[in-house]
Amino acid sequence: MRTWSSFDAVLFDVDGTLIDSNGAHATAWCRALREHGIAVDLDDVRHLIGMGSDKLLDRLAAVREDSNRARVFTRRKKEIFGTLLRELRPTPGARALVEALRAHGITLVIATSADDQEMDALLAQAGLDDLFPRRTSSDDAEHSKPDPDIVEAALRKAGTDPSRTVMIGDTPYDIEAARRAGIDCIALRCGGHWSEASLRGAIAVYDHPAELLDALR
Repeated sequence: MRTWSSFDAVLFDVDGTLIDSNGAHATAWCRALREHGIAVDLDDVRHLIGMGSDKLLDRLAAVREDSNRARVFTRRKKEIFGTLLRELRPTPGARALVEALRAHGITLVIATSADDQEMDALLAQAGLDDLFPRRTSSDDAEHSKPDPDIVEAALRKAGTDPSRTVMIGDTPYDIEAARRAGIDCIALRCGGHWSEASLRGAIAVYDHPAELLDALR
């Protein structure tokens, strides 16, 4: 892997990368859909966490993002997820990694498929909201991951050259979005549920932020 001196900026995914929230998202989607008569398997939902809710609903229930049903499902999912949020914890070493990167003068930008409200709540729950003045969410993009829009918006906020920028994420959707935006991606396994083969597009793979930080020391 390239050394940190090769990078001027790091773009961070949030769910599964900085906070252990993917399971809660999957549970919330399952409950919301089942309340409306749509039975879905939890494992099937888990493997879609990381892409935007628009794409997830299309895959799970053939529901268009601009439909009233999509708005109803999404609103209910957010309500359920809100009840689970307070139980979530940061991934191992998340704050230590972010603090170390800041200490090296590296620009940090959030690049998440969550909307602004959910992004802010997740960062607060993870105890990281004070470390990310630059943030990019689905509210800043027309299309969600794995389309590159969110990563491209984060790259503009970073103001750095793509060749000197890297993304840190936990899903194949992060890797694909980064690739399509012209930047490398480091993958973390702490989001769960992904095989080595599915993460092979990353330039390096680590278990969690703490292991990545150890590799940099």
